[in-house]
Amino acid sequence: MIRAAITAVGGYVPENIVTNFDLEKIIETTDEWITTRTGIKQRHLENNPDKATSDMCVEAVKLLCQKRGISPEEIDLLICGTITPDMVFPATANVICAKLGAKNAWGYDLGAACSGFIYSLVTGSQFIETGRYKKVVVVGADMMSRIIDYTDRATCVIFGDGAGAVLLEPTTEEVGIMDFVLHADGNGATHLHMKAGGSAKPASAETVQNKQHYVYQEGQPVFKHAVYNMSEVSARIMERNKLKSENIQWLAAHQANKRIIDATAERMGIGKDKVMMNIERYGNTTAGTIPLLLWDYEKQLKKGDTIIISAFGGGFTWGSIYLKWAYN
Repeated sequence: MIRAAITAVGGYVPENIVTNFDLEKIIETTDEWITTRTGIKQRHLENNPDKATSDMCVEAVKLLCQKRGISPEEIDLLICGTITPDMVFPATANVICAKLGAKNAWGYDLGAACSGFIYSLVTGSQFIETGRYKKVVVVGADMMSRIIDYTDRATCVIFGDGAGAVLLEPTTEEVGIMDFVLHADGNGATHLHMKAGGSAKPASAETVQNKQHYVYQEGQPVFKHAVYNMSEVSARIMERNKLKSENIQWLAAHQANKRIIDATAERMGIGKDKVMMNIERYGNTTAGTIPLLLWDYEKQLKKGDTIIISAFGGGFTWGSIYLKWAYN
């Protein structure tokens, strides 16, 4: 049986760091308020107006190729999970390939908000499992600073910019993507969306003036659904694969809110020592959080480690992946 295994990881965050104390100077908030409610201490924000999401992705994929010892020309397919594409079209994946020189690859974008990476990872794995391709790059990236209103203290303290990428290759060993559960509920769009910029409400002077091109989020409903669905889907994938808490080495959960991550770990019955966490340094980079976790923790991972990946995002979208790490 052919499985899709992660064989390399790369990540990138902009150099510019904005701390909670920096935000105290521009909006009515405090470091204590932000830290207590989210677990975030700082975030990386791109302050160069000439840079876009594709530029972050290129750096992450370059690192991945370097670590694996391959050329971008060897990539067969590149999938980019993002809700902050460089432009409406062409796909950011195509721009990434052009900038990399990945001239033999085709690609496309996948929009599932904070679940963008796990949706993309599962999609990319299908091309490997069928035997169609040998090298599929999956990128999760968002430049959230470009769609956040920095006068809205409810959202501007949460998000950051960043990109992460993984390389999928075929294996017949008992490693790689073992199982997944994905869900979506479009009714959740009411609570988390961007009001204008699409075909339902095209951009106009009025939509710009009314700040309708920024993230709109109703915090309490989103928090409630995220806690329930992330914890439930993670527990369900454990149950259907007969996994006990002692069988799991790591939880790689979407870094939206420390309280949500803690609730998911508690539902799974695993201790804090098994929970990957970097929200305090990066904030919520949307589709970038999970690959950035894998990038940060790569040196601690061992071949055969069982990792449960879990995410929840706008849409609503959510899901979980049962992954066995493929290398030391």
